Amino acid sequence: MEVTGKIKVINAEQQVSASFRKRELVVATEEQYPQFISINFVQDKCDMLNNYNVGEAVKVSINLRGREWLSPQGETKYFNDIQGWRIEKLQAELPNAAMPPMPPAEAFAPATDFKEEEHDDLPF
Repeated sequence: MEVTGKIKVINAEQQVSASFRKRELVVATEEQYPQFISINFVQDKCDMLNNYNVGEAVKVSINLRGREWLSPQGETKYFNDIQGWRIEKLQAELPNAAMPPMPPAEAFAPATDFKEEEHDDLPF
């Protein structure tokens, strides 16, 4: 799965335990009603966020994670997590990037150097 949008927040790395670290990224989607998606990067993936800044447009590849937890009181609870495993910068599209450059006006001038004997009599 993928989430695209602009980076809203990049939190500092958290050392949860001696062997586990995580870092949170918040991406604001660019829809009519923007969504603010919190994505966790864990372990060696935390370092991926070092080259990104707030405001940059990105595409983040994610996995949905869920787990079940049984409390000491015997109550079962469920938790979800969105984990990022890849992040890419999106290039800002230029308004006319897909169009080739316009040739000079002289390229559209009517031809004046044709010979009558080379004229085609095709109806189209």
